[in-house]
Parts: sequence; structure tokens; C-alpha cells
Amino acid sequence: MIYWGIIMTLANKITIARIFIIPIFIIFLLSEFPYSNYLAAIIFIVAASTDSMDGYIARKRNQVTNLGKFMDPLADKLLITSALVGLVEMGRLSSIVAIIIISREFIITGFRTVAASEGLIVAASWWGKLKTVTQIIAIVSILINNYP
Repeated sequence: MIYWGIIMTLANKITIARIFIIPIFIIFLLSEFPYSNYLAAIIFIVAASTDSMDGYIARKRNQVTNLGKFMDPLADKLLITSALVGLVEMGRLSSIVAIIIISREFIITGFRTVAASEGLIVAASWWGKLKTVTQIIAIVSILINNYP
């Protein structure tokens, strides 16, 4: 399918779906009905798990697109940032921790943007992937810890 001149591959659809899941996650995260924190954790896990899935599908099908290269890291940052801000709002995470993590993301994105303007591509390292997995595990741990 082509929308607005953009080829919509399965991987791109998964990435865009991850972005659309974020408001649903936030609704459950900030709700106060029984087990809402567990439902938020499940939604977060589903959204986070699609991160590796869309990249794998794009590479396996040889359907890597510029849209995917742009949207995938954006979707990751939106998901993690929304979770951190939501947890700060709930008083479950220090704002200093969230600021440090989000600032690091801005700095790395800035470096990548400058590199790209010079024609260089800075691929994600395994350290970056480890950082993402660690953040996901930490966020899920906070979500399922049912303290007030």
C-alpha cells in the first residue's frame, strides 16, 4: 500500500501501531481501577516487543525504508518517554531520573542528526540495545510493583 507517496510495509505498519498504542498505555497507566497497572504493563510489553519485531521483519523481507529508519527510533523514544513521564506523574519515579534518561536520548539523537547531515550513519550498538532492554525491564518492574 502507498499512502501520501510512502510505501507502507508490514514493518512500518507495526511501528506506526506502536505509536498509536502509546495513548492507550497512558490511559491505563494513569487510571486507578483495579489491576490497571498490570494492564498498563502488558500493553507496554506488547508495544516494546514490537520494536525488535519490526526491524527483523524489515530486514528479513528486504523492506528497509527511510520512513522506518525515521519512525522506529521515534516510536521507541515516545514509548519510553511517555512511560517515564507517566511514572513521574504517579510519584513512582524521581523526575531527576527521568530527566537524565530523556536528556541522554536527546543528546544521542542530536549526535545522529549531525552525523547524518555529514552523510554518516550511526547505527545502534549493542550497548544501546542493552540500554533499551534495561529500561524496558525497569519500567515493567515499576509498573507491576503494586505500591501506592
